[in-house]
Amino acid sequence: MKHIFREYDIRGIFQKDLTEDVVKKIGYHLGKKIKGDYVFVSYDARTHSPILHDWLVSGLNYAGKKVISGGMLPTGANYFANFRKLCLENVGPVEIGGSIQITGSHNPPEYNGFKITVDKAPFYGKDIYALGDEIIASKEDIPTNTEVIKYDLKADYIDYISNQFSHLKGMNLNAVFDCGNGVAGVVLRELLEKIGIENYEILFEEPDGTFPNHHPDPTEEENLAWVKEELKKGRDFAFAFDGDADRIAFLDKKYNYKGDILAYFFAKTMKNPCVISEVKATQVMYDEINKFGRAIMYKTGHSNLKVLLKKENCDFAAEVSGHIFFNDRYFGVDDAIYVAFRIMELIKEGFDFAGEYEKLPQVYNTDELKVKTTEDKKFEIVKKLKEELEKRKSELKIKDIIDVDGVRVIFEEGWGLVRASNTTPVLVTRFEAKSKEALEKIQKTITDLLNKFL
Repeated sequence: MKHIFREYDIRGIFQKDLTEDVVKKIGYHLGKKIKGDYVFVSYDARTHSPILHDWLVSGLNYAGKKVISGGMLPTGANYFANFRKLCLENVGPVEIGGSIQITGSHNPPEYNGFKITVDKAPFYGKDIYALGDEIIASKEDIPTNTEVIKYDLKADYIDYISNQFSHLKGMNLNAVFDCGNGVAGVVLRELLEKIGIENYEILFEEPDGTFPNHHPDPTEEENLAWVKEELKKGRDFAFAFDGDADRIAFLDKKYNYKGDILAYFFAKTMKNPCVISEVKATQVMYDEINKFGRAIMYKTGHSNLKVLLKKENCDFAAEVSGHIFFNDRYFGVDDAIYVAFRIMELIKEGFDFAGEYEKLPQVYNTDELKVKTTEDKKFEIVKKLKEELEKRKSELKIKDIIDVDGVRVIFEEGWGLVRASNTTPVLVTRFEAKSKEALEKIQKTITDLLNKFL
């Protein structure tokens, strides 16, 4: 059971890991940690999410919480609930002490889990691990009690977002959206219609947790085949969402712009921007933003970035995978629906995505390359690799070693990264250089050293 309690969330296979007993205990022990009377709960499109909802609610009720249920919603809307007073019938406006989104994110259909916010901040890391220890040791027999206060947060969310972007009314977008049969489809069309955006198409809009058309992970190129086809047919832009709509992919006819490049685009439109990204991001983004603002490199992981974003009071943070967190004009959470409208603002302003991208220094890089290992060995391997690199720094002509998250090794012509995944038993590697030859050389140097410790 311990493996379901991960760095950023709780995640496992329905009925195998996430049993009725376990989920009720998660609700109970989590409920005891949340201050205040009210907790907000919502869920994604997976077929078993409503069942987990009832089990989780039973535990929260047993802990003495009043559960406000928003039903099926995107994860970004769940986060949004933490920053609003919810106006309850016969009660008036109330603040929630925390929220739980039931979601398997971009995992296969049999998976599900919980993304947790407590006191407006991510509940993650040592707090999740401690919660897991409590649950494993607990003996409660928690009765079923599915009583909730139903609340139409969807209406609040649509009102808020449509007001924020009312200046886009009448925009001729000529874009395609792919909801991937996830929860983006719960709100997207209503928002586009309410704002008054024109000329768009929505693919796979109906939420369906069996994901009958393709897997809802837009970081995998194979899942973008449908929007690429629409671009060939004449659409100018494409947006794709993951299963719980907290990650986005954005494409035009020429390029698929990853999260770190989108970060550069957004920064270009701000005065003296402060931007946070992760160790997997291109060096070009850091170098270019630092010419007119401030770019901070930090650990991978949505919870890590959200916490530092608030601490540094930066404008936004971004991961390569498409998690983008706007503190500027929003709440510092990863909400891909909101991000889509920020991109639409750039489109309306005539931002030249391809032109700006092509002005950047050209580099060659790999995708994330994953090396299988074991949970107990992965961090030790990275530690040994770092020690070896430090010893051979001069010999290998290493300019710098950044160890904020794994090891990012900086050479004159590029860099290589090796980090232990916080959620799976793999090492994640990525390489970037100014030429193909340098890329191959850096990749071979780091990989050969890494193989010594596998």
